[in-house]
Amino acid sequence: MSSFKCEPQTFSVAIVLIMLLLNPREGLCSCYKHIFSFGDSTMDTGNFVHLIGKAKSKYTEPPYGMTFFKHATGRVSDGRVLIDFYAQALKLPRIPPYLPNKDSGEFPNGANFAVVGVQMDWFEEMAQRIAPGDGAKQHFLRNSLVVMGQISGNDYESLFNAGRGRPGDDIEEIIIDIVIYITHFIEELILDYGATTFLVPGIFPMGCYPSYLSRLHSDNPKDYDKQGCLRWLNELSQKHNQQLHGELSRLRGFYPGVKLIYADYYGVAMEFIENPSRFGIGDPLVACCGGDGRYHTGMECNSTAKVWGDPSNFTNWDGMHLTEKAYSIIAQGVLNGSFADPPFMQGC
Repeated sequence: MSSFKCEPQTFSVAIVLIMLLLNPREGLCSCYKHIFSFGDSTMDTGNFVHLIGKAKSKYTEPPYGMTFFKHATGRVSDGRVLIDFYAQALKLPRIPPYLPNKDSGEFPNGANFAVVGVQMDWFEEMAQRIAPGDGAKQHFLRNSLVVMGQISGNDYESLFNAGRGRPGDDIEEIIIDIVIYITHFIEELILDYGATTFLVPGIFPMGCYPSYLSRLHSDNPKDYDKQGCLRWLNELSQKHNQQLHGELSRLRGFYPGVKLIYADYYGVAMEFIENPSRFGIGDPLVACCGGDGRYHTGMECNSTAKVWGDPSNFTNWDGMHLTEKAYSIIAQGVLNGSFADPPFMQGC
């Protein structure tokens, strides 16, 4: 059985996973001093609500945040999101969003830049302020775990809103462009900031999102798989993930000293979509917060929406984002190695 080393003790992968499952306060050894995270709204912990200032946002109101925090925090979920579970597992404090602390924060344990766009600019701004000079810059990320998303969800959403990406559309070049953007981002962090460890996730099975199932409904039964997900949309997700996985393999050849971990979010999500009862989940294709209709998407999730039950019985929170329960399952799947390539703890 594979194991990982983190002074002063060595634990087996199985023991660590049992600790995570039975006692969420226990975590992996503290192999990294910081986590720096990029991504979209699935990883945002408060940047978007700070970005819009005093403008009204449903993300600052209940029922968002109802499960763990008991109040809205800017996370687009009922509770914690993936970066919260990664920090907990690595025995780090909760990683703060960048924007609320951008002028004076020292970010001793890292920062979360996830939001819509402009993240590299924010990162460079922070690095210049707290690690000025070329020498400090080139070692800035040496002892950090860099979490790259997911990145691309917003790109595909824009594609679908423009009426593209449907069956028969040739979007191979778009997928390639999106993946190249991600790999260039990674290379910049390696070459300019000394990053040595990345967690790079693929995208979730978009064909199982309640919002897309409602908006992109088809009358042709052949468009759906046996779980009830849109077949063509999941195929698009898989093409993206295959392209990304291949590019990471290529990058490993150029940067042998850098650990590039591919996180199979698609694979672990399909675990609870195909076997929901095993995780205490009811229908994995409906939103917990929303309105009426087959997928509970008759209205958006906000303070007047219907919460259909305990979020721990659902995988999807608002049609497009997952519940804390789902994020917890995904984090465990990545951390225990079965949905990470190479295993997350290998060589830690």
